[in-house]
Amino acid sequence: MARRLDYSARYPLHTTEELYAALRSRDYWEARVAEMRKYAPNNEVVSLDVTDDGIDVVLHHTLPREMLPEIAQTVMRKDMVITRKESWGPFDHDETEGRFSASIPAGPGSLTGDIRLFPTETGATMRFSPTAKVFIPMVGPRLEQLMLVNLVDLFRAEQEETLRYLGNRTADKPV
Repeated sequence: MARRLDYSARYPLHTTEELYAALRSRDYWEARVAEMRKYAPNNEVVSLDVTDDGIDVVLHHTLPREMLPEIAQTVMRKDMVITRKESWGPFDHDETEGRFSASIPAGPGSLTGDIRLFPTETGATMRFSPTAKVFIPMVGPRLEQLMLVNLVDLFRAEQEETLRYLGNRTADKPV
């Protein structure tokens, strides 16, 4: 049985237009990946494709096996290489929707989800709705819960980096 959660990243004082512009920028993705290197050294932006139809980005996160929780080490015999993909639709009337996925070669499960960027009274919100599924009897539910807990930590760290990135861009604008 898959596990699901919802997480909302709030961006007070920033518009959906500012967030979408960041998502279209390679500098933004490189800043996010650089921040994630504090937690795992081998992260990279593999590709960023920006068109009128939307945005597609592919990231690689490599977690050394010794950094994995003990329960995950029982399943993973090597470093964990996570391929993360995000796809965003075109920006339409102050909002957009997207999808994301994370996969691990020979991994025992899946992680997929929807993302929605929309305006609020105080700024903008990005709502993530991930679903984790692990296909291992007995330990599957524990690993699914572990994946979602760690995903919330990742979303929080990315939200902080996004706020820092947007704040720096605002500070650079001439008055």
